[in-house]
Amino acid sequence: MSHEIVHNADEQRYEILVDGVLAGFTEAREHDDKVVVFPHTEVFDQFEGQGLASELVAGALDDVRARGKKVDPICPYVARFIKRHKDYADLLA
Repeated sequence: MSHEIVHNADEQRYEILVDGVLAGFTEAREHDDKVVVFPHTEVFDQFEGQGLASELVAGALDDVRARGKKVDPICPYVARFIKRHKDYADLLA
């Protein structure tokens, strides 16, 4: 199975595709030129239990870092992910 993380700017979210099929997303709303707010993350039922949410959030945070922005993790999953993965703590707004 191939996994791909895509930044869908039109929908204000990052998506994870499994073999080209949308498996989940994390909303990523550009608050201003410096902060991206993550209010919600969802992996569809048929794709749960495969570690996709973690892969999705890591890919989204890596992209935010590459774009020189910070994050506001309103989503409890994203907040827990950052707390557990200290290498992303520098991204907190």
